[in-house]
Amino acid sequence: MPIVSIIGAGPIGASIAHRLAERDRVGPIALIDSSGSVAAGKALDIVQSGPITSFDTRISTADDELAAVSSPIIVIADDSAEGPWDGERGLALVSRLARAGTQAALVFAAPSQTWLMEKAYGELRLPADRLIGTAASAIPAAVRALAGLEIDAASAEATVVGRPPALVIGWSAATADGVLLTDRVPAHRLLAISQALPRIWPPAPYAIASATAPVVEALASGARRLLPALTVVDGDLGARGRAVLLPLDLGEWRVRRHVVPTLSTQERTELEGSLASRPAGEAT
Repeated sequence: MPIVSIIGAGPIGASIAHRLAERDRVGPIALIDSSGSVAAGKALDIVQSGPITSFDTRISTADDELAAVSSPIIVIADDSAEGPWDGERGLALVSRLARAGTQAALVFAAPSQTWLMEKAYGELRLPADRLIGTAASAIPAAVRALAGLEIDAASAEATVVGRPPALVIGWSAATADGVLLTDRVPAHRLLAISQALPRIWPPAPYAIASATAPVVEALASGARRLLPALTVVDGDLGARGRAVLLPLDLGEWRVRRHVVPTLSTQERTELEGSLASRPAGEAT
């Protein structure tokens, strides 16, 4: 299978490499970092854990980001020395990859890369179907677990949408064992979970890795179900060039389609409000 490249061997990038390797469902992995020795050391740690958890995924390393250009999937994560590839520094990296001719699906894994996704679409004119963000993909699982605690169940089915960190939970259509959650959980308890979302943002590196791995696998091989991830919408939900967490149909190295889930009038208003506003302090 084609190689999956991960740019950045920081906590997020290394966790994604480890999670992909142990799931053993994609081809070789390239871990790329400005410090080749750090990337090599982390790759060695991952490979040496293979016999314990029964995987033998091959991992190579490099110190030049352009080594990723020929990969059909490039995960942009965090450099071991300088942290997440975000802001103008991240935009310069994506521009460099684009000028070098990459046709890859670009997976933005750090929580601070929402702006970068939007700039890659709006300024660099990269196709929206090749831009995917996965840090926010960790939040729906947390919401399902919290909702499950309310009914003494493993989890519930609930959709989370929006532009992080302003995320909206679709409680009106959420279910557990085929029954609407609103019929089983008091409204004030559901509100409490919604109000907890800012406290669980941003997700930690391993949570991001666990959410990113299925997205990468789906881009490579397709998936039987929709997966939550950021995609850039241009016209839907009254938004232009905004990155939104939505259920996605992934495959063939791209976003094949996105789905706007069933929402109440209030939930849709909250969602559209999250797309219209820009958090204080975010790059412009």
